[in-house]
Amino acid sequence: MSNKMIHVLLVDDQPMVAEGIRRMLETEESIQFHYCQQPDKALEMAIEVKPSVILQDLVMPDVDGMTLMRFYRNHPQTKRIPVIVLSSKEDAAIKRDAFNNGANDYLVKLPDPIELIARIKAHSSHFYMQLERDAAYQIMQDMQQQLEASNAELEVRNFELQRLSSLDGLTNIANRRSFDKFIADEWRRALRDNDNSTIAVIMIDIDYFKRYNDGYGHQSGDDCLIRVAQTLDRCVHRASDLMARYGGEEFVTVLVDTDEHGAYSIAQQMQEAIRALAIPHEYSSVANLVTLSMGVASAIPDSKTSAEQLIATADKALYAAKEKGRNQAILASSL
Repeated sequence: MSNKMIHVLLVDDQPMVAEGIRRMLETEESIQFHYCQQPDKALEMAIEVKPSVILQDLVMPDVDGMTLMRFYRNHPQTKRIPVIVLSSKEDAAIKRDAFNNGANDYLVKLPDPIELIARIKAHSSHFYMQLERDAAYQIMQDMQQQLEASNAELEVRNFELQRLSSLDGLTNIANRRSFDKFIADEWRRALRDNDNSTIAVIMIDIDYFKRYNDGYGHQSGDDCLIRVAQTLDRCVHRASDLMARYGGEEFVTVLVDTDEHGAYSIAQQMQEAIRALAIPHEYSSVANLVTLSMGVASAIPDSKTSAEQLIATADKALYAAKEKGRNQAILASSL
């Protein structure tokens, strides 16, 4: 990441805002600033510039920021670019809508320059890391196609490549790609078998992890993620279930043949297990130890619903847990 140029695209109809942002970034040699004043040209410019971060205003003429974020997420060339929303309001409902429409971060403009630069660098670093992992994964897929099934040594190597590509590089639990495939497969299986089996999802977020990272340093932050991930993984006992890293400080559990109340019980066990680790967190506003917020949802798969809807429902419950003070699990059915 150190030798990669960070390309920032600001989409905002107000030139004064653009000038303010440009001045904040002009001393950063590793950041190249691009500006789009016309919202109807934003997607086209994003495809041309290939930014590592998009700074997106919400209130604009003709095409509003929420619509643009859906455009970004639906286009193959922009769907994974991190989007930081710049809003004039610190409003919970607007934040919720922004994240539901694909935002990665939310700042009230004009933000503090140090915080803005730090978030741009963090999101760009993660974006470039994803691209590198995808490239590595593609190389591994190409290698797998060349393996001869009859060669025992190559079969072993193939198995190892598949195992590595399914794991998160930091925490060594299942990664986002594994989670996406797992829940899609389970959903299809339930539809095929038509056995009315329930699938539950628990969305998990470490409370105030950014403060932890900033206060204790990134190495301690990584160590915390590893300990939390491994502890959560041990709470999922059945081979039919999955614990995965969803991204950043977020984790997700898929529980097969488990209803909402059974999943809630497991969520409580997870919370107790993390509290028992007693990882100090003096920067948290809810406790002096690392804690979790959780959203729990379940569904019986049918042709009118989807795994994505179940995930979104659990994510809403997670958001409610944060809004209600964090350090708790919320059932989606209680909202």
